[in-house]
Amino acid sequence: MTSNGGSGDIFDVKRIRRLVELMNEHELGEIDLKQADQRIRIKKGRDPVITSGPPAQGAPATAQPAQPNTPAAKPAEEDKSTYIKSPMVGTFYASPGPDSPPFVKVGDHVGSTTTVCIIEAMKVFNEIPAECTGTIVEVCVNNKDFVEYNTVLFRVDPAG
Repeated sequence: MTSNGGSGDIFDVKRIRRLVELMNEHELGEIDLKQADQRIRIKKGRDPVITSGPPAQGAPATAQPAQPNTPAAKPAEEDKSTYIKSPMVGTFYASPGPDSPPFVKVGDHVGSTTTVCIIEAMKVFNEIPAECTGTIVEVCVNNKDFVEYNTVLFRVDPAG
């Protein structure tokens, strides 16, 4: 079997992006593939899961990422916040071009149709609207970061 670059790595980003595209095309909630002792499982929903290892040993435990001690850990502040989340897997771009200013920055007011970023998925650049109204209080990802489905991109204060 041949693959991109001669590598048999099932965790190749292009291969994973293609799987996500197929999931979207066919409205699938989960893909679970096994080949020899390698396994890839991609699941849409609240917690995307990608696992690897021998499939015969039951369901692998999914480790939750460590939560750093940051201001975002204060639940009283976040109760009123609205979150703009990534509707897809892809690369986050804060601006329309390398020499352009970002679509939005902290302190900017957004409306429901305001474009806040671009997510590139499978060489398609998708403009992402805010779909809420308020003031941007936090940009949660860096330019050119790879984001998963449902990754929080921005925190918005609806009262602002």
